[in-house]
Amino acid sequence: MALMLGRKPGEKVVVLDDQGREIEIKVVKTEASAKSALKLRITAPPEFRIVRGEIYEGNNS
Repeated sequence: MALMLGRKPGEKVVVLDDQGREIEIKVVKTEASAKSALKLRITAPPEFRIVRGEIYEGNNS
């Protein structure tokens, strides 16, 4: 399953699992430059590991 959508600073997306646990992803800043166009805040229960994509892909390839 995939979801693609636009969000503005202050808006968020919440991911729920079948046990009711939440992962909140909130846009905290956007910039016009392509180098750092978006900053996110991800809040999840401690049992979830939050890993940057390039780190995860490096460990799983």
